[in-house]
Amino acid sequence: MLTDIIKENLNVLFCGINPGLKSALDGHHFSGRSNRFWKVLHQAGFTPYQIEAINDIDILNFEFGLTTAVARATSRADQLSKEEFDDAIEIFRDKIKQFKPKYIAFLGKAAYKAFSGKKQITWGLQSEDFCGAKVWILPNPSGLNRGFTLSDLVTSYSELREIII
Repeated sequence: MLTDIIKENLNVLFCGINPGLKSALDGHHFSGRSNRFWKVLHQAGFTPYQIEAINDIDILNFEFGLTTAVARATSRADQLSKEEFDDAIEIFRDKIKQFKPKYIAFLGKAAYKAFSGKKQITWGLQSEDFCGAKVWILPNPSGLNRGFTLSDLVTSYSELREIII
């Protein structure tokens, strides 16, 4: 399991689908060599320097946090079952109600599709809140996500950054 990096009233709680095997082993979010999260976060203006995965807790200094929708680590998110998402939703709802982030940024569409029951999800701001938090869908920064270049990711993440400034 990977420990959440979270506190009350964050500006954005970034929500990965689930931990990768390397992150779970290391105990640090987005520690896989090919994961672009920390680079994208910095280049999009969320942090004044690129945080290293080993220092992932530093993200709290900027009023951002990290969690996952499902706790089980896998090598690929598509290895999760519908039942695992179904089992995780109440825990996730309780977490959002307790910590009250202003925004939840789901990294990829899979978790929000499972949690909302919607079949069609667009990128960006969603029309309804989730337990009082505004919802934003960002592309997954995993190195396995070849559909988005680093530049594409930075552009998408920058759109959220512009809204929260």
